[in-house]
Amino acid sequence: MPPMNTSALRPAVPLLVLIIAGCIIAAIGNGVRTSFGLFTLPMTADLGLSREQWGMAMAIQNLAWGITQPFAGAFADRVGTARTVAVGAMIYALGVLGMAFSPDAGLMTLTAGVVTGVGIAICSFSVVMAAFGRSVPAEKRTLIFGVATAASSFGQFAFAPISQGFINAFGWQSALLYLGMALLLIIPLSYALRGRTENPVGEADLPFMQALSKAWGHGSYRLLVIGFFVCGFHLAFINVHMPAYLVQCGLSPEVGSWTIAVIGLFNIVGSLLAGYYGGKLPKQMLLATIYLLRAIAIGAFLLIPVSEITAYAFAAAMGLLWLSTVPLTAGLVSLFFGARYMGMLYGVAFFSHQLGSFVGVWLGGFVYDQTGSYSLVWYLAIVLGLASAALHIPINERKAPNFVLKAA
Repeated sequence: MPPMNTSALRPAVPLLVLIIAGCIIAAIGNGVRTSFGLFTLPMTADLGLSREQWGMAMAIQNLAWGITQPFAGAFADRVGTARTVAVGAMIYALGVLGMAFSPDAGLMTLTAGVVTGVGIAICSFSVVMAAFGRSVPAEKRTLIFGVATAASSFGQFAFAPISQGFINAFGWQSALLYLGMALLLIIPLSYALRGRTENPVGEADLPFMQALSKAWGHGSYRLLVIGFFVCGFHLAFINVHMPAYLVQCGLSPEVGSWTIAVIGLFNIVGSLLAGYYGGKLPKQMLLATIYLLRAIAIGAFLLIPVSEITAYAFAAAMGLLWLSTVPLTAGLVSLFFGARYMGMLYGVAFFSHQLGSFVGVWLGGFVYDQTGSYSLVWYLAIVLGLASAALHIPINERKAPNFVLKAA
């Protein structure tokens, strides 16, 4: 068998079918998740929750997602992607349906936080990308990762106005029930992702901790993991608190929903561009540029008076930079270590991303409750963007010399 970093395994279904099914799964899963910010105002008002209590439930969701992700990736690597994604979809749907019947902060933290977060992790596009990684030739992986990320962004674009329409027409509780039922569509689609990543001939089947220890010994991987924290901080804070922030600035809830949709629309372009140029230019420099541009975009948004035009312009700019980090980060992980441990080691990087998400969501609610404003968190987002840009510059884009899979 050829080396895993230069070849691909034959998928159980035609590659095009696998990619299409995986992209639809990514779109549904991400579309539902990114609509949760639209529920901030109606749910906190009806249930008497503080902004911090709601933010904590969303923060726990991101943390549970992050903690579960490496294990979900390792499980998919070993037992197969289809079963993993199908189980995740059921748990995800259960969590969203449970949100509709959670009357207080404690139960909301359990359903919206723990259950939903675990479900997202097990059927997330990170697991889908592991299926792509084992089936797509190495030279095309970053591009296909970009396609998968663009598909997840289309889900954000499509589900934001749909979810807001459901809320307006039927109320937030019924809207959550409809979203939960939509997640069940992932189960039959997961059949196309059958298969697991096989061991190359002559290479050891390393246990989780041993593989992680060898990977963590690679300095570029450590920088990548630490920098990914900032991506999670930006995305979660903006996704959950941006709609409420715009209402605070005098705009309508519909503007908030369309802002999230515009981010998703422009991220389709950003993700495809990142996937394309990631195969031609140094990935670490592209990542540094993305984080620098995020800091500039946020700074400009804070300096200019908020209006519908500036909200949509900011959403377009952030959309181009939104998940464009994902194909580049996943591409570097695949380059460093090959496809065998893609699910697990990208999952570890994603855990850092979700720690950032936890801090961004919770801190947004906490700062708002304490000060009546989100300004401090916006300023912190600028500083973190600059720091992450600096962290990515020293990354060395080559296979990790200390990640040796052959048995001693």
